[in-house]
Amino acid sequence: MKKKIAAIAATAILAQTASAIATTGTDTPLPRTEICKKNYNALFGGEALSTSGNDPEMLAILQKYIFGEVFTVGELDNKTREMITVTSLAVQHTLPQLKAHINAALNVGVTPVELREAIYQCAPFIGFPKTLNALEVLNQVFKERNIKTPLESTATVKEEERFEKGSAIQDPLYGDEIKKSLEGLPDDTGAEVARFLTEVCFGDFYTREGLDLKTRELLVISILVTTGNSETLKSHIKGNLKAGNSKETITAAIIQCLPYVGFPNTIKALKTLKEAM
Repeated sequence: MKKKIAAIAATAILAQTASAIATTGTDTPLPRTEICKKNYNALFGGEALSTSGNDPEMLAILQKYIFGEVFTVGELDNKTREMITVTSLAVQHTLPQLKAHINAALNVGVTPVELREAIYQCAPFIGFPKTLNALEVLNQVFKERNIKTPLESTATVKEEERFEKGSAIQDPLYGDEIKKSLEGLPDDTGAEVARFLTEVCFGDFYTREGLDLKTRELLVISILVTTGNSETLKSHIKGNLKAGNSKETITAAIIQCLPYVGFPNTIKALKTLKEAM
């Protein structure tokens, strides 16, 4: 996949006007070390590649790889990259790293509501316990940064509208594929599970304000790359395309997960993307 080279300064990185691929002012790209330092400072406000601590060599490998290389793949802005990263870390339940990247996301312009919605949306895919623990970390960061909680409500659906409103989002993207796949279970329980999916995943979560449909679908890609669920990932790749995300954007989102989930899950996801396309 091609890397887009953009001439940007540190202030432009902070404004998120590019994917933080810097040049020297000519056509010569900066080495990954310099790109890493610029991105790291924009995200965390500190100096990358420090020689202090117990494992500076590991951190140097990590930082140059993530912020000097992976961050240059595709045309995702840093806000989107950090929402993808926060989602993946919430799914993995890696709470110390999640806290660091929630702060980084806020530093590059992700709003508190956007972060809350990104984590809320994990619940139908990973269950409520891990989601609640991730929200606890999120609210700790909000408290430390004097962000008042609870945040304003973004719910839009009345209790009696959950199935109708959920179906209105689900059907154009996925039709009734889940209901059909669960036919034949005892006592027609498959239909009940399909209804739960429509009412909870799409009715309770997708209808919320704070994230548009394209962003929600892209973050679900991050969830499914992280869990390694290829069958569901294939379905959501197709849903992403219908929602308006390009195959290039989906590819970049998958690769953004690479440092956090490893090569096996990422390569499996890229193969699934090829099959889905």
